[in-house]
Amino acid sequence: MSASHGEFDLIRRHFRRDQPLRQATLGIGDDCALLAPSAGQQLAISTDLLVAGRHFFADVDPATLGHKSLAVNLSDLAACGARPLACTLSLALPDIDDDWLQAFAAGLFALADAHGCELIGGDTTRGPLTIGITVFGEVPPAQALLRSGARPGDGIYVSHGPDQGLGDARLALHLLLQDQDLAAWPATVRDQLLQATRARLEHPQPRVALGLALRGLASACCDLSDGLSGDLRHILDASGCAALLQADGLLQAASPALRLQDTSLALSYALAGGDDYELLWTAAPEHHEQVLAAARSCGLLATCIGQIEADSGLRLQQADGRIVPVDATAFDHFR
Repeated sequence: MSASHGEFDLIRRHFRRDQPLRQATLGIGDDCALLAPSAGQQLAISTDLLVAGRHFFADVDPATLGHKSLAVNLSDLAACGARPLACTLSLALPDIDDDWLQAFAAGLFALADAHGCELIGGDTTRGPLTIGITVFGEVPPAQALLRSGARPGDGIYVSHGPDQGLGDARLALHLLLQDQDLAAWPATVRDQLLQATRARLEHPQPRVALGLALRGLASACCDLSDGLSGDLRHILDASGCAALLQADGLLQAASPALRLQDTSLALSYALAGGDDYELLWTAAPEHHEQVLAAARSCGLLATCIGQIEADSGLRLQQADGRIVPVDATAFDHFR
């Protein structure tokens, strides 16, 4: 741990940048920042809190943590179809460690710069390692993607990379925790799977470009942070609809690494894994080809995993045709 001169020197050395502001008219240094969205745009605002031992391992690489802390917030803007503008950062730190802070800031700023999202303020205090970020984006009136627009007959889609899938992050977490469900696999297999999936847990990529491309196509949208079945229920509750998922579609979108080992486990992780940070959306049948093309334009795949229905509830049609209820819910910190 290197010597430090206190809170304000910490901010000056690690988080105040000597470059012109693009989105804000006043940034770090005053009691408030001033942010001016483009003419005719609405502000989209989201915030997340990350706590050591709850959301991340205390010994995680700080540059990786800086990236993920912002990525999970940018994922919310993506789900709204909003273009990132700026963010604030609040840090509780047990001590000031300049090497740790330099790496954390580098990871955060690399992702922020990639999405044109400038840091305009925040706060620091002493306490257990806790990270709070608020992001600000802009979206034209009536073009924001909401959870409440799904209608019976709409297809249900999920994004994923060509070599990635739902459940990768949960698989990596369970491998790191040496989960007993995976203990029967040979150590070499577990090591290879962790190498293939760890970045999905610790270094997620927010699907901002896809969110922008889905404006006017998606009828409802959210991001996948707490597990597909639970996050989909948010859309169903807001839209007053039901859904029938297809096991075949889910397996197409599931982790390729996991499918090679155990397809039933892959289906389970695809339904109830967390930290995927993909987009989950619905779209009318006439937009199917446009939806697929929108994903391709962003270097991603869009897989149709089911259909919105009337009534209420969430069901799964298995490969043999049987239809069963889906009981899994989203992760809840207070359950």
